[in-house]
Amino acid sequence: MLLTIALGLWGIRRKNTMWGDESVTYQLAHRDLSQIWLTVQHVDLVHALHYAVMHEIFGLFGAGLLTLRLPSVLAMSAAASAVGLLGLRLAGPRVGLLAGLVFPLLPQVQKYAQEGRSYAMVCALVAWATYALVVGVTRHARWRWAVYGCTMLLACLLHEFAVLALVAHGVTLVVSRVPRPVLRAWGVTATGVVAGLLPLAIRSAEQSAQVSWIDVPVRLPEFLAAAVVGVACALAPVAARGPVRLPVLAVSIVVLPCLLLLIASLVKPLFVDRYVLYSNIGIALLVGACMDHFHRLRKSSRNAAVAGVAAVAVLAALVPTSLSLRTPQSRTNDVTAIGATVRKEGRPGDGLLYLSGQHRIWTAANPEDTRFLTDLALAQDPVSSNTLAGVELPAPDIAARMLEFDRIVAVRAAGAHSPTDPQEEAKTSTLRRHFREYGTTHVNGARVTVYVRDHEPRSR
Repeated sequence: MLLTIALGLWGIRRKNTMWGDESVTYQLAHRDLSQIWLTVQHVDLVHALHYAVMHEIFGLFGAGLLTLRLPSVLAMSAAASAVGLLGLRLAGPRVGLLAGLVFPLLPQVQKYAQEGRSYAMVCALVAWATYALVVGVTRHARWRWAVYGCTMLLACLLHEFAVLALVAHGVTLVVSRVPRPVLRAWGVTATGVVAGLLPLAIRSAEQSAQVSWIDVPVRLPEFLAAAVVGVACALAPVAARGPVRLPVLAVSIVVLPCLLLLIASLVKPLFVDRYVLYSNIGIALLVGACMDHFHRLRKSSRNAAVAGVAAVAVLAALVPTSLSLRTPQSRTNDVTAIGATVRKEGRPGDGLLYLSGQHRIWTAANPEDTRFLTDLALAQDPVSSNTLAGVELPAPDIAARMLEFDRIVAVRAAGAHSPTDPQEEAKTSTLRRHFREYGTTHVNGARVTVYVRDHEPRSR
């Protein structure tokens, strides 16, 4: 826990920057609970519980980068403690200690421990639910299964894909050949979890267009590399200390959620590494068990020296990754830099255009960046419309408003084309026909371009 907290606090501000998804959390957590509820009826229902939790945290401790990210640091430290206890219970104290120390060093864990989203909380809940499952197998009692079920349900309500860990738990029990009453108790509990999740799953399926940006598995190679290392470690023998064996449990958690999500992606692309962040629980357990195995194989001081050198080499290899994860460039975009660029390039009275309108969330976290600019396409702001990015005017009205301005600051994603709906087509066609590009500034994840009317002089 201490190591996880220390790594989580190190560089937690990322040079006082925020990226797009965190910006959404930051903005929605500022709305009251009724506004959050009305908003998630249209978008982001899957994250509704997280927004409500962050709203209460902001109310208690104030809003800011630290308040936004500290819950993830603390959640990941709780996950690390559960990993350590799992290793202790399944294979002994040294495996528990090693697995618990490996867990916070994993790049994915370091990354999402410093992110103001729900994934670290989900990981912690799945880790503790897994521990409750292991204890429930050996100490069969209804209240223990109730604890397991409630913890898993809470994880699923924070993010639906936590339910894939439930599948991994079931396969683990079947492969471990636990007594039939235990399997029956798990079945009843799992049914309750699925029943509790079902209303959210049905409603959120109506918002599936939100994940239309996933066209290929996101960061799959990096995830698979870590998973292969973990599964390879399962070849090392581990002393069993109960009906549930560590390799069976750990491999199930690493492989099954990822595999099921990839199979689902054959129909609709859904795989994003953070959706199965809790798979790192299994990776840490397997690596910890493997390290313990090599420790027990030591027969000479030479072998001990080789093991020590290998450990130092691995830690040294992690240093560049750890450093890069604490920079703004480690995220897909940098909304702080985008907003600052808009403020720098825009003049009071300029028009402001988002290509597409969904990118309005990039500058909404700090209204000072756009205070003196006129949002040309906006009909109703995000808060009053109970949306993330507001409601835009009809296409003809957008084109007409654009022609009232001599200078327009346009914000678009780097390397992306605007959608082809009428409003976006009106924006791009009006810019192409009546404006010329004056200058473009590239920032992490976006381009900010100043356009001027053809009759305006080229010099500033």
